[in-house]
This record gives sequence, C-alpha cells and structure tokens, in this order.
Amino acid sequence: MIPKVYIDTSVVGGYFDEEFELWTKLFFESVTNGRFKIAISELLQTELVDAPQLVRQFLTTIPFAHKIIAEYNEEARQLGNKYIEANIVGKTSLTDCRHIATATVNEIDILTSWNFKHIVNLDKIHLYNGVNLQNGYRTIEIRTPRELLTYEDS
Repeated sequence: MIPKVYIDTSVVGGYFDEEFELWTKLFFESVTNGRFKIAISELLQTELVDAPQLVRQFLTTIPFAHKIIAEYNEEARQLGNKYIEANIVGKTSLTDCRHIATATVNEIDILTSWNFKHIVNLDKIHLYNGVNLQNGYRTIEIRTPRELLTYEDS
C-alpha cells in the first residue's frame, strides 16, 4: 500500500526555499515516482491563494494519480479546537492545528511539514497524539520531508 502523506503549506513553499529546496524536491520526486500519495486539503489551497503564482501553480505539476483530497470538515474543525483547548499551541496557530486535525480525521498516514515550532516538534507531536487518543482517534506520524526519504532517494 502506498503511504498517504498530508502536506502543509510549508512543504509547497519549501520547494522554492533555498534552505529546504533539496529535500523538498527529493520528496516530490519520490511522490511522482509513486512512493507516496500526497493529501491536499482546502486549508492548503486557501493558504496558497496569496502565494506567488509560481508557488500557487506548483501542485498542478504533480500528476493527479499521485494526489488525494483530505476533507476539512466539522469533525476536523472540532479536533483542531481541542488542540487549542489543550494549550498545545496558542490560538494564533489554529490553522496549524486544523492541518493536523484534517490529516487525523481523514486517516492520513503521515503529515509532513517544515514548521518546527508548531508542528514538527517532538513535545508537541506527543501532545497532539495524546489529544487524538483521548478523543478516539489514532496517532499520526509527523515528520519533515527529509525524514520520509530513504538513503536511495538522496
């Protein structure tokens, strides 16, 4: 089975960012080679509206067969609010919580991000997963694109 990987906005932007470009490009190469399917949500699409055109159009270069839609719905909204209520992050990070909640309720295998402060942070990952378990959801793997690559990818 091909793992489903939810991508947040930082991963799309990372393709064009000197600091993250190498690992992000290798990650997307592994997607187009069929190693992963990327999960895209309306949250991501909404955040990309104000991005430069090159960034906005990037996802159109990924073949449709390698993409799935992760639905942001009321269930995800409520779970995202529970992360805030648990004081994992502040209210200004609600969108980050919504990304994690959307990936969780859609049963995506892995969420990938370059956001080290609010998402790819070991202490916070444990807290997000604690809230998930308390509310009847499974845990979710949260990793950087670099962590998803194998030795052969690099």
